[in-house]
Amino acid sequence: MKNLLHLLGSKYPIIQGPIGNMNSPQMVAAVSEAGAYGMLALGFISDPEEARRLIREVKALTDKPFGANVVLLNPLVREILTVIAEEGIKTVTTSVGRPDQIYPFIHQLGLKGLHVVLSLTHAKKAEESGADGLVVVGAEAGGLRSRQPESSTMVLVPLVADNVSLPIVAAGGIADSRGYRAALALGAQGVQIGTRFLASTESIVPEKWKQMIVDCPDGGTTLIPVEKGMMTRVIITPWLKELLDQPGIDLEQAINYRDRIAAWERGDYDHALAGAGQVSALIKDIKPIRDIIEEMVS
Repeated sequence: MKNLLHLLGSKYPIIQGPIGNMNSPQMVAAVSEAGAYGMLALGFISDPEEARRLIREVKALTDKPFGANVVLLNPLVREILTVIAEEGIKTVTTSVGRPDQIYPFIHQLGLKGLHVVLSLTHAKKAEESGADGLVVVGAEAGGLRSRQPESSTMVLVPLVADNVSLPIVAAGGIADSRGYRAALALGAQGVQIGTRFLASTESIVPEKWKQMIVDCPDGGTTLIPVEKGMMTRVIITPWLKELLDQPGIDLEQAINYRDRIAAWERGDYDHALAGAGQVSALIKDIKPIRDIIEEMVS
């Protein structure tokens, strides 16, 4: 089994979670400069040359290793992976799709890949498909989820570690040195961090969004349905609570996920969705990414 740091080439086994179009080249570079593995979110890119432009923006800011996330359901995934390989990136993460259909191509390009999994069944299939590692995401994480029953990080990580021989990255519920050490004790070789990096000075999400994370109480997030049979975890705002309290409401129809994300750009903060994991309850400040990482590995 290869060591995770061998796959990443970074100083620390910490991967930046790919947070949609909310992670800028500046943020990716800041993560890599601090010794972790910055991660460009290229999953929903509709132009491979846009992916090239973003990669080159990061390369202009850091000479440290960084990667990219691709969504396997994107019809342009092969073209995007080709650009990634041409630009010298060595390791990617892959999500939302069948790894058996893409990992032979990933290896043909000379890339290594870690597949994002939400269950033990998916982990075993990813190993059989040739994945070089796994990002094992517990139910408390932010980001896209399935609509199936899922296990928490505390259960899922050791379960996968007991049943696969690949390097494991734990994700979900990790924001500080306690979560980092716990993940390693559970059998992971590293961690993936999303929400904690959202609430950083380098994050490009609106300040209101960051403050929602800092103010989020215990039990202050919930899963809501989005398109294509997926779920995502968001902070419960007063507007969302009103919807949740309506008996029998069809949330998928009532919310219109894409429009509620676009509400940030319109300044309609009262009706915008703020994605975040349950770990928001542990985050009490907004600080530089370097400080977050140095505390985590201390």
